Amino acid sequence: MAMVPACGTSPPTAPETSGALTPVALTDDWPIATPAEAGLDVTRIMDLVQRARAGQYGRIASLLVARDERLVVEEYFNGWSAERLHTLQSVTKSVTALLTGIAAQSGQLALNDRVTRYFPQYEPIPADSRKQAVTVGDLLSMRSGLDWNESNYPGSPLQRLNECQCDWLRFVLDWPMRDGPGTRWEYISGNTILLGGVVGAATGRRLDLFAAAALFAPLHITGESWVRGLPDGLPHAGGGLYLKPRDLAKLGVVVLGQGRWQGITIVPPEWIGLITSRVTPGVRNWAGHSFDYGYGWWITSDGGRDVIAASGAMGQWILVIPSARLVVVATSDDDSRFTAPVEFLSSHVLPSVTRLQ
Repeated sequence: MAMVPACGTSPPTAPETSGALTPVALTDDWPIATPAEAGLDVTRIMDLVQRARAGQYGRIASLLVARDERLVVEEYFNGWSAERLHTLQSVTKSVTALLTGIAAQSGQLALNDRVTRYFPQYEPIPADSRKQAVTVGDLLSMRSGLDWNESNYPGSPLQRLNECQCDWLRFVLDWPMRDGPGTRWEYISGNTILLGGVVGAATGRRLDLFAAAALFAPLHITGESWVRGLPDGLPHAGGGLYLKPRDLAKLGVVVLGQGRWQGITIVPPEWIGLITSRVTPGVRNWAGHSFDYGYGWWITSDGGRDVIAASGAMGQWILVIPSARLVVVATSDDDSRFTAPVEFLSSHVLPSVTRLQ
């Protein structure tokens, strides 16, 4: 997964050892319930939390579970708290995919739009017909055809972009092609950084300003932070967003609700169906699960249940399980336990479901 330098982190503290679940804080904007009221086995949930407190899942920072649009588990570890922003790393890509859908709903862009049309100020763009043919959909689905590799991070194109103090959009637009767009899957953070520029150009508002008004405000999300660069404070759409864990859970509920939050449509339902469709199968294997890629979101299955996921380096996850009406969120600062949330979804959270209706 792409890694963006994480600001504001702190050394881990001693693990908590309390034997009780932390009561979920009641707020004005989100109903709450106990695990038992939500149809979850308290014993299994408590065992999961105790293991996290004991450090079994590394430097996990938060664990939240929502069911039926109610927040039922909210735990923080290793010095983290509800009001503290956490790096999302590549979960930012999935948020950018939601923003792209909101822009598309208003007719400001479309999946088949050619990307270069949004950047006339960067002409001449390298005269490669393949570059000229890259579409918004190609960026979203990681099939742009750029000659890019993030698997060997030191010296990778992403590291060079993060450290260049240059115009990020120019950097990606000038990057050479390897394949025709739409023909080969390659995980490329540069795709989403460029997509953030497209959304900004299409809407007339820089990505962070568009996000604040169109997505975060209806969800009562405030205080977000972005890693920024050139030009003009461009937000790092590939991995630079910081949110509170509760905010992540709200985004998961929006995906679970086909774009709705408390009865209000924020993202078009058809867009949720699109971005969570299986476009490229079997591109990752995490914790024994084969993950497919859609348009900015991952899709896998667990025990016959579809799982929709947003994932970021060091263990940032939104896991949406539609058939169980569940959303699980975890944040962490431990790349060695990156897949831990996928593991405890299987071992604890899904087996805790005591009623489906």
